[in-house]
Amino acid sequence: IMAAAAVASALPLSGVRVLDMTRVLAGPFCSMLLADLGADVVKVERPGVGDDTRSWGPPFVGGESSYFFSVNRNKKSIAVDFKQPAGSELIRKLACRSDVFIENFVPGKL
Repeated sequence: IMAAAAVASALPLSGVRVLDMTRVLAGPFCSMLLADLGADVVKVERPGVGDDTRSWGPPFVGGESSYFFSVNRNKKSIAVDFKQPAGSELIRKLACRSDVFIENFVPGKL
């Protein structure tokens, strides 16, 4: 039986960094697939609110949406207010360190 670390390093996207600024359906599903294939995915959520899908349900698990848990598995999550200068700068720095940047905002709204 392989150790968890050995299995993770054997995945095809191991070592690929993804900055995930997606919401709702298609975007989180896309980044979920990348994470399942071994990419290091960092999901950006709104401070105090999180992703809109955290409230989608039922079904809920511990007050959170089962859908949210399913499409955000294998991801890290941070809360950043990118409408503020410090948050915007943090997103720029993370994007520069990432191999892939995914977003699905309405054009001009990011």
